[in-house]
Amino acid sequence: MLFSQKTKGFFVEWNDHAVLLARTSTPNAPFTVEDLRECPPDDPAALQEAINQIQIRKSQTGYLHATVGIYPSKRLVRRHSLELKRVKEPGYFAEVCTQQFRIEQDKYTLALLNSADGTDYDIAKAAQKEIIFCGLPTEEVTALQSALLERSIYPERLELGSLATLGAMVDYLNFTKSKAPTLVLEIGADATHSFIVSAAGVEASRPIPQGLDGMVPIVQKELGLKDEESARKLFYSNTFDFTGMGPLLIKRLLKELQSSIGFYEVQTGQSVGQILCTQLSPKLTWLDAAIASGLGISSLKIDPLAWLQSRHVTIPEAFAKPMQDIRWFGLLALMAQYNVVHAVTAEEKK
Repeated sequence: MLFSQKTKGFFVEWNDHAVLLARTSTPNAPFTVEDLRECPPDDPAALQEAINQIQIRKSQTGYLHATVGIYPSKRLVRRHSLELKRVKEPGYFAEVCTQQFRIEQDKYTLALLNSADGTDYDIAKAAQKEIIFCGLPTEEVTALQSALLERSIYPERLELGSLATLGAMVDYLNFTKSKAPTLVLEIGADATHSFIVSAAGVEASRPIPQGLDGMVPIVQKELGLKDEESARKLFYSNTFDFTGMGPLLIKRLLKELQSSIGFYEVQTGQSVGQILCTQLSPKLTWLDAAIASGLGISSLKIDPLAWLQSRHVTIPEAFAKPMQDIRWFGLLALMAQYNVVHAVTAEEKK
């Protein structure tokens, strides 16, 4: 059946491992997911084919008009405790950016959000102490927009995928009435973005300069391979079971995570009970279990269907099974709409 693009919704997540696409029955919930597609991020022909299939009919502009979630390598998503008496001082936020995050404020496109519910931080009121600094280099915004346009995707809304995922996780924990603080990891090539979230919001964040590429030299050494490139190909392939080598590969990352969790638990008196790795390729999902085992906590298995239904997103039976795969959670997070994420009261925490 032919349709106008305006009557449909399109969502795209672009991460290091895949481009995920969805078409929904309307642009805004309530809606039904009508189609899902996936292709590698470095295959323009496959992406064009996926766009052609999901659109059914090309738009008049030739672009897929979509809400797009991105994971730029220099993204900033950091929780920070403000000095409220200094918030209105000229230069205070620039000082925080320089000293705490090692970035130059004027070179970044930034937003400030309340850590509990993700709403915009009101500097004039300066009532909340705990906020999230989020953004990316302004140059990278321009480059990403150009790259998307070159691939026939027009970003009607461009979001940091990390933020959408964290907001959805807080809402999901509320929906499932889970009180367990959860470690959420985005493990990239060069670094790992680590967050502790609960039904009360984003509780902690920390970038860790350990990523997947740092595991490659260990693979080379342990397996006696002649060069790093051979080790890299093997590590990122699905031809070798690295489960047994897991503790060795994650040793440095584990040390950093234990430090972060220990600090959080001492500060709050709460124990981190579960872990979720959201950005792993299918060939590296064993890492989630390895890290959970190393930390002595459980892997969180998400069943998003009932939660999505509560957010007026209907998943047909044909797509129900793939939606259970955590790899799709970031795309689903772009679809979920909520005015204000429910903040947990002290009474509910008991």
